[in-house]
Amino acid sequence: MNPALNTMEPHVSGSAAPNELSTAHGVATKLGDRLRAAILGRDDVIELVLIALLSDGHVLLEDYPGSGKTTLARALGEAIADPGNSSAQSSIASFRRIQFTPDLLPSDITGTNVFDVGTSQFVFRRGPIFAHIVLADEINRTSPKVQAAMLEAMAEKQVTVDNATYPLDSLFFVIATQNPLDLAGTYPLSTPQLDRFLFKIRMKHIERQAELNVLDGYPKPRLEAAAERSGVTRAEVVLARGVVRSQVFVAPAIKEALVDLARALRADGRVLQGASTRSLLLMLPALQSRAILHGRDYVGPEDVEALSRYVFEHRIECAPGIDDAAAVIRECSVPILERLARHSMKRLP
Repeated sequence: MNPALNTMEPHVSGSAAPNELSTAHGVATKLGDRLRAAILGRDDVIELVLIALLSDGHVLLEDYPGSGKTTLARALGEAIADPGNSSAQSSIASFRRIQFTPDLLPSDITGTNVFDVGTSQFVFRRGPIFAHIVLADEINRTSPKVQAAMLEAMAEKQVTVDNATYPLDSLFFVIATQNPLDLAGTYPLSTPQLDRFLFKIRMKHIERQAELNVLDGYPKPRLEAAAERSGVTRAEVVLARGVVRSQVFVAPAIKEALVDLARALRADGRVLQGASTRSLLLMLPALQSRAILHGRDYVGPEDVEALSRYVFEHRIECAPGIDDAAAVIRECSVPILERLARHSMKRLP
């Protein structure tokens, strides 16, 4: 993956609107610049997070303590302003962090009805899930009931409290985390629950030079350094999402390749449960978003190759003794990508 988003110039062909494509590319560029100023050595993770944001998906990070997940989520939230929503009653927080624990209740995240003595009525008090960017920290440490409430909100962008439904903001984006080592006392997410996440990203420790750069930046906080870069508005992000879906061309050969890859995984003897049709549908805007980030108005074979692992790895269940799902996906995709490379991906005039 090429992390240098700001060096890519949009290529426009056919009937796509160049101004809208350039605007969407500019939104991704500003967000990428700001996140890279806050988080060093995580360019690949930043790109995947931006793809998920533009795709209206959610991300699950498997990480170690102190790897920068909170800084990443907070930097993303602070980079998105909402000037049109300033009243105290209606404002949505840019960022909220929810620390999941075994004693957490669904109402602790969704909100609850509180009796107002002045009006003698119950008033709904919104929970921390009402935010643009939500960090669900250690989501596997809370009970399945709380997980279900969180995942329902992710899937439907609404919460239900006492038979009343309250919509979440259309920008609503979740970055959830879980520790891959400390599994004592956890409630692992099931495969249907994992399917709610567009990507599952396994984070490793950053390179030596990146760690040195982090230390060299002391004592100035990384978030303070990121705040010096320009941000974007909520409306710009929502508009960019629409441009991604409507203006980035997906050739029929791309769709055929996705279906063939899913069928190859299902037929592979090393796979007990293959990828769902829903995962293929969710992958389309992700491919379009990556194309925008890399300055193209069409999806190419390199997009399929780059994202297949992150979309399918947590959705397939391998047979006993098969520990590397990514290798299975990579092997199944080789002949399909070779065939796909012979097709033209660009929109015809």
